[in-house]
Amino acid sequence: MNVIFFGTPQFAVPTLERLINHSEFNVLGVVTQPDKRRGRGNKLSPSPIKTLALTHQLHVWQPKRVKKHTETLSQLKQAEADVFVVVAYGQILSQEILDMPRLGCVNVHGSLLPKYRGAAPIQWCLYQGETETGITTMLMDAGMDTGPMLLKAHTPIGLLDDAHQLAVRLSDLGADLLIETLLKLNQGDVQPIAQDNSQATYAPLIQKSDYAVDWSQSAIEIHNQIRGFIPNCVASFRDQSLKILATAPLGEAYFPQLPTDFKISEQQWLSVKEASGHPGEVVSIIKGMGPIIQTGEGLLLLREVKLAGKRAQSAWDFANGMRVAGGEILARGGD
Repeated sequence: MNVIFFGTPQFAVPTLERLINHSEFNVLGVVTQPDKRRGRGNKLSPSPIKTLALTHQLHVWQPKRVKKHTETLSQLKQAEADVFVVVAYGQILSQEILDMPRLGCVNVHGSLLPKYRGAAPIQWCLYQGETETGITTMLMDAGMDTGPMLLKAHTPIGLLDDAHQLAVRLSDLGADLLIETLLKLNQGDVQPIAQDNSQATYAPLIQKSDYAVDWSQSAIEIHNQIRGFIPNCVASFRDQSLKILATAPLGEAYFPQLPTDFKISEQQWLSVKEASGHPGEVVSIIKGMGPIIQTGEGLLLLREVKLAGKRAQSAWDFANGMRVAGGEILARGGD
């Protein structure tokens, strides 16, 4: 099968690798976003997909707006690909593009559709506290992730999984599912299934305001926000910006879901769970682990943080280095 691949970030890399290395597929070229300026030097850097494509000497298109770029459109049409594969490309495709390949455009989406349509499905499913997610392959239409579904693959979400870890797992899952999808689609062995729009939920672009930690929320809500929007959730400590990178909600309901190396002794917990304070207050510090913060409902252990201008560090090293004391307050980020 002749394939043209549309994709940009690291999430799309495993899928392109599988296609390149599979004997049933011939990748004609790659469409990816233009190079962006990154880092302290503000140098132009290629996307992970472009880097991989050039390694394999594939043709690369990088139009600023693919649906308006006449030359790219003409070349895509002349290629006469059997299928376009789209994985986190980052631009909306026009109906003209969707109609070009013989089998249509197949998208690899990081959720179990119709839940979490949109740009940030992995982040928002964690924010909402889902315990399962997955990959859906679908035939694209003109809507936002509204096309008929082809195949699905499921994966559980652990209590301490964050968006980075989940994205790695889903990108591998999606790569395998895409290969299966294309082989079945070409043989006519998969039946597209229309999505139930009444069950749809949305995962929009994340806004800066979504990163502010509000300690009046419950421990589990804050934990889900932090792991979903890693590494950007921010609080304030001693009038300095403090990014919260990893946490754990504490309590009998959560201990069975925590890894075996997560060590809070029964004696420590008995003393800690009697503590109380105002939302955002440090109510205890567990040696070797970190500060425990009172929330609007329940206690939250800080596991990893990053003070403004400093490197990320364990919450225990932070508490030690800053001589954090019980009774100190973490304020809402940005306040």
